[in-house]
Amino acid sequence: MRRPQRPRPTPDDAEPAPVRGNLPAELNTFVGRDDELAELEPLLRQSRLVTVAGVAGVGKTRFVTRAAALMEKRYCDGVWIAELSAVQDPALLEHALVEALGLTDHTGKPPRTVLVEHCAERRLLLVIDGFEHLADTCAGLVRELLRRAPRLQVLAAGRRPLRVDGELAFPLLPMTDDDALELFTLRAAAVRPGFRPAGGDLDTARELCSRLDGIPLALELAAGRLRALTMDQVLHRLDDRFRLLTGGSPSALPRHRTLRTAIGWSHELCTPEQRLLWARLSVFAGQFDLEAVEYICSGPGLPVDSVLDVLDELLAQSVVLREDSAVGSRYRLLNTVREYGAEWLRATGDAERLRRRHRDWYLGLATWCELDWFSPRQAEAAARVDSELPNLRRAMECSMESPEEVHLAQYLAGTLWFYWVGCGRLSEGRHWLDHVLEAESPYDHSRLKALWVLGYVSVLQGDPVGAVSALQECREEGEHSGDATAVAYAVHRTGCLSIVTDDPVRAEELLREALGRYREIGELNSNVLMAQVELGMAVAFRGDLDTAAAICDEVREICEDHGERWALAYALYVLGFAALRSGASGRARRMLGESLSIAHAFHDLLGSVLSLELLALITVVEGDAAEAAVLQGAADRIWASVGLPLFGSVHYGRPRVECEERARGELGDERYEAERLSGRRLDASAAVARALVGAGAVEDPGPDGVCAVPDEPGMAPEGDGAAPEGTSGAGAAGETRRPAASRTTGRGGPELG
Repeated sequence: MRRPQRPRPTPDDAEPAPVRGNLPAELNTFVGRDDELAELEPLLRQSRLVTVAGVAGVGKTRFVTRAAALMEKRYCDGVWIAELSAVQDPALLEHALVEALGLTDHTGKPPRTVLVEHCAERRLLLVIDGFEHLADTCAGLVRELLRRAPRLQVLAAGRRPLRVDGELAFPLLPMTDDDALELFTLRAAAVRPGFRPAGGDLDTARELCSRLDGIPLALELAAGRLRALTMDQVLHRLDDRFRLLTGGSPSALPRHRTLRTAIGWSHELCTPEQRLLWARLSVFAGQFDLEAVEYICSGPGLPVDSVLDVLDELLAQSVVLREDSAVGSRYRLLNTVREYGAEWLRATGDAERLRRRHRDWYLGLATWCELDWFSPRQAEAAARVDSELPNLRRAMECSMESPEEVHLAQYLAGTLWFYWVGCGRLSEGRHWLDHVLEAESPYDHSRLKALWVLGYVSVLQGDPVGAVSALQECREEGEHSGDATAVAYAVHRTGCLSIVTDDPVRAEELLREALGRYREIGELNSNVLMAQVELGMAVAFRGDLDTAAAICDEVREICEDHGERWALAYALYVLGFAALRSGASGRARRMLGESLSIAHAFHDLLGSVLSLELLALITVVEGDAAEAAVLQGAADRIWASVGLPLFGSVHYGRPRVECEERARGELGDERYEAERLSGRRLDASAAVARALVGAGAVEDPGPDGVCAVPDEPGMAPEGDGAAPEGTSGAGAAGETRRPAASRTTGRGGPELG
């Protein structure tokens, strides 16, 4: 920001130069926000009133001051800032603006008249900051000034829009990761000269910035603590961040000197209903949707039919953030805002009830997602669980705290089998299944389900000892308690284990038994179809390719009837295997290309890497040994994230051995290893894209080498469940981010999609 233009010394007979504004000079470096500043500038060409809205501490004051300084030359009558946080009486608002504009009038004119007459013929920018507690009065004054001063423009900064006709609302989000790190580093260097984190310290600094949500105020306060503490000490004390993050600059506004005061400033301006909902929303982890809020947070003091309106106000006041995702509109609290609300929730004595309601809602959500997995809504179910994973984790943690409720944690961990197995979460699934089964509990249906799911995950991770232990326990206790469903699943997964441990004869016997048990109990779902696929694989390993193809063709028809895609990918894998062994490499490539595309869309690393292995063999068979070596290297990298490569199985591993022998023979050892090493440098998405180009499933990459991989409709972006941020920018006149309309299914649970 540039310094305001001050009057210069003039000769005695010269007129003093006019004052062009009162913007304060910058005392330290302004960091980041380049994209936001670029977006804001044209908005002031479109509208005469733009309001920058954001949560406490996000840097609204500094941002609008910087923006105003950059645009100062556009206003021949200057840029003037009015800081209103210290004005408590609405009757003094007009006087505060008169003072900010440097006006003097000794007549008896009302201050509003003075303001209107001064602004009427001038081209100036009025920056209004900290108006929240005077919002209604301020809106009325701004409305009149804009109507009667046609060349006036107003840039406002606060927690919420003014809601004046023609207003454009510009949401200011926390800083990006890189900008947050730069800000923290610069401010830390001011108290510890020479501070520049590297190596492990850099990782600590990044984690600290992430834990503080990229909120500039929090970052600056944390940097100030480095006078007395190390970064590790600051990080470890963040659980009590409101005590830690104090001691801001004496020159800062009072509400900016501590994090608690900044957040508390917002809290004080909320109505009792808004404070209550804020407190109750703190029970959520990560994102949440309107239906969950209405179920969990309604109750005494907050009727369900008022939740939408109260949530809308919290959105308008930037306490709650709205984000659009693959599963629709989602909401979240920044960690700092959540912790402040959690303190108030504990003070109400209602925290335990809210945690149980939260747990019950997510038990129901998981149940419906499991049912929807075997339907055309399979992709939506996967995306929904992906977005709700932090809340599902919290629900399991809550259930583990009481011995009487451990069975609920076991039920939840088992119900999410489709996510652990089908969406690339084997490692986390294993963690939760081991954890919930450590606790003593009766051998009811929930524990038995968790056991067979643990056995299933162990098989896929290449852990036969863990698989045998879990599956044997499940079968014995299932037979003892008469749980025919648990026994069927235990037999099924034991058959699956036999395949990967190279006993296809025993696998065929067990899988046929499991399919018979499934028919007896009337079970039909993705697991049953997978039992058929695995039976087809066992038969194929025994050399009966026609029977294997017939079994998997039947699975393909059932999948098409039910809209099932995940099991279809594995059926196509077996069909591709059979086609390859029959000499139909072109047909095999098409089958495996479709299988790979589906598996990748679900982020199923196992399904992806199995198809990739066979595509490598097809590639060398068709004469491109170098590309085959690259694909093998890419598969090596993916297996490291799945488990034991090809389960350590001779049968599953034979195509890899054949591919390597042929490629190495054609290329020679040195070039083969070089091509394979280049493949190991590819991440999963790049490897899949490359393989799909060869399979004809996608077009050739452009000049930049990037090609798009088709995703299933509704699938979330690949990652650990992190949801995309909301987009900064302006909406239509007076637009705020409103909650989406509530939808219910009429079946006692949340609607998917």
